[in-house]
Amino acid sequence: MLADAEAVAETVAEAVAERLLQARRGSDQRPLGLATGRTMVPVYAALRRRFDRLSAPEQQAIRQGWRSFNLDEYVGLGPSDPRSFAAFMAEQLQGPLGLAPIQVQLPDGLALDSQQEAGRYREALIAAGGIGLQLLGLGSNGHVGFNEPPCGPAAPCRCLALSAATRAQNAAAFGGDAAAVPHQAITLGLAEILAAERILLVVTGAAKAEMLRRALLEPPCPQVPASWLQGHPRLEVLVDGAAAAALPPDLTRRFAKA
Repeated sequence: MLADAEAVAETVAEAVAERLLQARRGSDQRPLGLATGRTMVPVYAALRRRFDRLSAPEQQAIRQGWRSFNLDEYVGLGPSDPRSFAAFMAEQLQGPLGLAPIQVQLPDGLALDSQQEAGRYREALIAAGGIGLQLLGLGSNGHVGFNEPPCGPAAPCRCLALSAATRAQNAAAFGGDAAAVPHQAITLGLAEILAAERILLVVTGAAKAEMLRRALLEPPCPQVPASWLQGHPRLEVLVDGAAAAALPPDLTRRFAKA
């Protein structure tokens, strides 16, 4: 367990930076799996600070080797819409780090056929070798990515309907109006997420404490999609004290990095 959300962000940024250095050395070329949302804002701020401390040659090497695939995108929103996840990534990482748009892959929310786009995105990820290090947040209803309950562990990348709970949770980016949140999204499925070599589940704040307890302590089930992460051999759960409040101390020590 870490002291606070800032400490969690710094620890996650350190893991991502190390992964980028591994790719630079050629030891693992698989892309990063990235997430969006409020939990990731301090993580990406910490990553930008680490990047700024590198020498110019080191920064250039990371730029040249960067490859990432985001989890999801809203159907109907494109990069020019500030509420899209493409715009979020451009603001948080792509622009500040000087990355080309093609290096930061997301599903195309403006594709004419969203299910076909989901298939294309899945194939692009497979062609890239699958995810090396996957960052995940935790939804208030237990979703990871936009894998809404009920969801099994073999669910593939697809277009799906967003639940009312998820749309309410994401309403802040839409002026607080849940009705303005798109009704559908394209998301990597649990099949692609669980195929990642390593997963960092990043959870902060008391509001997520009970759902985190369910995800880690109750038997895996479709009603809590994040619970399928229990079976991953390299799952690490990075939490602050508030998010870990419902976890027994032994589980906190097992999953969280000190």
